[in-house]
This record gives sequence, structure tokens and C-alpha cells, in this order.
Amino acid sequence: MTDLTRLSLAAARDGLKAGKFTATELTRAHVEAVAKARALNAFLKETPERALAAAAESDARLAKGEGRPLEGLPLGIKDLYCTNGVETTAASRILEGFKPHYESTVTSQLWRDGAVMLGKLNLDEFAMGSSNETSAYGPVVSPWRRSGSQGIDSAKIVPGGSSGGSAAAVAAHLCLAATATDTGGSIRQPAAFTGTVGIKPTYGRCSRWGIVAFASSLDQAGPIARDVRDAAIMLRSMAGFDPKDSTSVDRPVPDYEAAVGASAKGKKIGIPREYRLDGMSAEIDALWMKGVEWLKAAGAEIVDISLPHTSHALPAYYIVAPAEASSNLARYDGVRYGLRKPGKDIVGMYENTRAAGFGAEVRRRIMIGAYVLSAGYYDAYYVRAQKIRTLIRQDFEAAFHAGVDAILTPATPSTAFAIGEKGSADPVEMYLNDVFTVTVNMAGLPGLVVPGGLASDGLPLGLQLIGRPFEEETLFSLGSAIEQAAPKIEQPKAWWA
Repeated sequence: MTDLTRLSLAAARDGLKAGKFTATELTRAHVEAVAKARALNAFLKETPERALAAAAESDARLAKGEGRPLEGLPLGIKDLYCTNGVETTAASRILEGFKPHYESTVTSQLWRDGAVMLGKLNLDEFAMGSSNETSAYGPVVSPWRRSGSQGIDSAKIVPGGSSGGSAAAVAAHLCLAATATDTGGSIRQPAAFTGTVGIKPTYGRCSRWGIVAFASSLDQAGPIARDVRDAAIMLRSMAGFDPKDSTSVDRPVPDYEAAVGASAKGKKIGIPREYRLDGMSAEIDALWMKGVEWLKAAGAEIVDISLPHTSHALPAYYIVAPAEASSNLARYDGVRYGLRKPGKDIVGMYENTRAAGFGAEVRRRIMIGAYVLSAGYYDAYYVRAQKIRTLIRQDFEAAFHAGVDAILTPATPSTAFAIGEKGSADPVEMYLNDVFTVTVNMAGLPGLVVPGGLASDGLPLGLQLIGRPFEEETLFSLGSAIEQAAPKIEQPKAWWA
């Protein structure tokens, strides 16, 4: 039999419908793959019994011809999504042992459509990080390794973050696709680092209810998948209006899969001059220009545009996001759930619990956030950052008003780096990984990352497409054009097994 873990989500869906294999066989193959890949530390919690039970139910439905859109398809779930009866930690000690009595809206929609949960995926603690090194349960290891004239380098590579577990699991063929979240690039950057496809939809397109909050005005759910079609299939099930989320937008969910392969002819693609940064890798710039040529060949028109406030996006983001985080994380005090460290009084208990429960990066961001919101600094920092955010959004609006259908940029300033290589002494160096992605969150726009090829070190590089609000179909159409033109990336062999 074909190795069922090598199938795309779409191929597995079609194979199940055609009776080529059963959901139980498909799920068991992935359960075994997960067990063999524990060296990658991609899963925090494996749920094989639940997965096989759900697969058996799917087989019964498929036998009756009652299959749903994701019937019997095994997925990984980022451990930021609350899952009823299954431990949800946000990769933090402070939520250790927390088992929600409810299901996030997005995951409930996946189960509604027949998907199977293999387990909960590792991430940066509370989604704060760009490398998956801040997890309280250890870093995720990318399935990729550097290569060059000296052969394969044994150094362990980061998968990106915060959705590093999701990206690594998809790239290593441990699940057909995975849920992820994106606050400043946490779907798109790990997708670029691992040669996978990730889409951050428009803010409000997917419900945030039941997803552990980092920065509420920036967070958005989305999928990481093997190709553009699979991402489109996933997003259709994940998206939708939710009255429990006040920021959810009440508008129909399109058939995103129908947009895959649609013609790019006549589409106007903007190339922002401000994204050509000093010191940017020549390989990144060359890939960007290849992306331009691929879209031209597909019939798109290329135009130069200006997004003049781009240089202010990263510092503004690292004021807004920590400010919202300091507010959202105030609820973790040891009283109602999770970790509790006793103290001589209730204040001592709060202090001891939060000191022991939060990691260094989370504490850093809480302190930054509390500072910028404090009396005397609120106007100087937080209010000013929000004004810059408005200007960033207006830059995009001007470009789209001028007729641009989408914007093409690099996804990351470099390929993936080794674990421990960045950020230990200077956290700003790590924050710079988000330089091409944070603008999209600040403006609430959709962004798609597609693999563009391999760099000289043998690691993947990605291209980012930014679209108009709620026009994800355009991104899927253009993304599939890039996917068809770009060199095919062979995912790494299972050295970890």
C-alpha cells in the first residue's frame, strides 16, 4: 500500500471517498508516524485512542455515503485551541493540567466536518516567539537540516514560531494539516521556514472564541498545510461567523478550493519598495524577483508601490502586542485553574504562581506591556503606536484603492536558524524575524505564504502574498500560480525515526 502519510489532504480525502483505504488505516499510519517522531517534540499531547475511535466512526459514515468535507482526515491542533477534556497548556507551566470543559469554535467546526484529532501541538509559550524555543516543554526541532558542500549539517534547526509544532508536524508528514494562529507572523514565518503553506485570514474571518488570547486585536486562526489546495480546504471549515466572538464578521464563507488554479491573468500585483531592506540576503531578494517573473508569466501585471510607514510597523507592533498581552495574561493568577504556588497571603500566592508559571519571554512582554500602559507613558507609547497602526492600514488602503489586487513580498529575512543561535542575548534580533509579516496583522489583512524553493544551505524559502480584506480567494489563485511555477520541494527524509 502507498505510504498514507505522504498523501496531501485533498488526495487523502479523495482516496477515502473512493474506498482506496479506510479512515482507520489512514489514522493509524499517522498515529505511528507521530510516535516515531517524538525526537522532533512537535506534539505536547498525543490522543491516539480518541483519533482511532473518531476514525472508526468516520468509516461507518463513509460506508453509508454520508462523508462530510473533512471526514476521516487526521489533523494536529495547536495547543492554543481549547479542546474539551484534553489538556490545553498554551505551552506554559501556568496552565499545566488545565482540561477545558468546552471546545473552541474553530476546532468544533473541524469535528463537525468529520476531522480526526491526533493530538495537541507544541508552540512558543502563549504564542510569544519566532522560533518555538520559548515553550515550557522544550523547543520543537524542524525536520529540515542544513546541507552544503560538506554534506548534511547535524545542527538542530528551528521550525519558526509560534506555530512551530504545527509547521514541523505538517512538514514531517505527521498529520495531513494543522491549525495554527498568527499574531505577528506565527503562521506565515514557520510555513516559510519549513516549506509548507500557511494562511493568516482576514481579522474576523475565523472565530477567536476558545483560543487562548495573546493580543486580541491581532490574533487570528488559520491553517498550515502541505500545499495551497489543502490550505483552502482547511480554511473553509475553520472560517465562519460566531456570535460568541464580538470581532467575528458575519459574511458567507466562500468555496476557497474553487479559487485554486483560477487564472491570475489581469491581476495587478504591487511590489512595495520599502520591503527591500538594507542587509537583506541576496538569496531572499533573488527569490522575490523570481516570484515577480512567475506571476508575470501567469498573466499578472506588476506595479511598484509605496507603503511608507512600513519601517514603523515592527516597533509599533512590539508596543501594541505586549500591551494587550499584559491585560490578557492578568487572569492567570493560580486561583481558578492551572498552576498554584502558595504564599504567605493572596498577593504572595499571585506573585509566586506567576513567577514560577511564566517563562522569561512571557514575563518580558508582560513587563513591557504594563510599562507602556502605565500612567505617564500611555500617550507616549501605546496611543502613538495605535496612531502608527492607523497609518499602516491607510498605506494598504491607498495601494488597493489604486487598483492593486495583491502585494508580493518576501516572507522572512533569512532561512531558518539553529536552535540557540539567536535571541538569547538580544531579544530584538529574534523580533526582527517578523519584519515582513507584522504589517499584515496591524492592518487586519489576509496573508498567504507559499514555498519558493531552497536556499544555498538547503533550507526552504517562502514568498508572501498580501490581499484585500476578505479576498482570500485571490491569494489562493495567485498562490497556486506561484506553486505551479516554483521548483518542487522534496520534504526531508525521516532522519528522526
